[in-house]
Amino acid sequence: MKPVWWLALVLMGLCGLGALVGADGWRWPSALWREPGLLELALDIRLPRSLGAAVVGALLGLSGAIAQGLFRNPLAEPHLLGSAAGAGLCMAAAIALGWVSGEAGARLGLTGLAFFGAIGGVFLTLTLARGAAQTYRLLLAGVVVGVVLGAFTQWIMLGSAEAWRAMQAFMLGNTALLGWPAVWAMAGVWLVGVLLALGLAPVLDALSLGEDTARSLGVPLGASRVALVAVLAACTAAASAQAGLIAFIGLVAPHLVRGWDGGRHRVRLLAASLMGGALLLSADLLSRGLLPPQDVPVGVLTAVLGGGYLLWRLQRSAP
Repeated sequence: MKPVWWLALVLMGLCGLGALVGADGWRWPSALWREPGLLELALDIRLPRSLGAAVVGALLGLSGAIAQGLFRNPLAEPHLLGSAAGAGLCMAAAIALGWVSGEAGARLGLTGLAFFGAIGGVFLTLTLARGAAQTYRLLLAGVVVGVVLGAFTQWIMLGSAEAWRAMQAFMLGNTALLGWPAVWAMAGVWLVGVLLALGLAPVLDALSLGEDTARSLGVPLGASRVALVAVLAACTAAASAQAGLIAFIGLVAPHLVRGWDGGRHRVRLLAASLMGGALLLSADLLSRGLLPPQDVPVGVLTAVLGGGYLLWRLQRSAP
């Protein structure tokens, strides 16, 4: 069986395991019918949280594979074009100005603002780069937008204690509040995104040979880059809006599957997406059991584990 299908089976197994693991420990499947209220807890809280974490990771893994193929840089990651900075700025401004009220209204309003803020950050990057025709101009514009919007977010947070407290969950990454509506919304974005990305995979294959070669093959680089950036932005925005800033998943997942594809981005995109889901769901399960009954922010774990993995790879590749 191909590694991609093994990975899909592992991901489904982790989702099933997520319905049995909580802050109070592990339960055998038979306990779902034996202990009062445990089945409802598994179906209404644990299972949507697990599926949500898997979809967030899948979105980030797909975005990371697109970014690395688009920029032809193994260090490219999904938030490179200012999406996270845009989402954070909109959320901080909304909280500081009191645009949302009530717990449910705040959750829904902030999620929508974060999504459109992330899209806006990428649009600003495209505007400053004068489109997506030049890769290095786009990359530089994304770095500038991320730094500037991040500075404005910090400024707002310094002037508003409420914004500072509320933004902590976004900045640390959090999957504990994911429910069924979030799962369905992100699953829809992922499905559309992966279909479009697979359709654009030949463009990434051509770009891997160099821009001149891709142009000689008749690839419309300008329109293709804009389409790839749009898919990257939508997937990253959906993940950031629901789970906050989760580091290293989009960077590490494409590295782990790089040897599986034989140089074909069609396989790499799908494999990186599944790997991202498996990595984030594994981190989410670990976050529930590391310091029970308290959840460790999943973004902290991904940063520590992802950074450790990259340092290990660096040491292995050192002469």
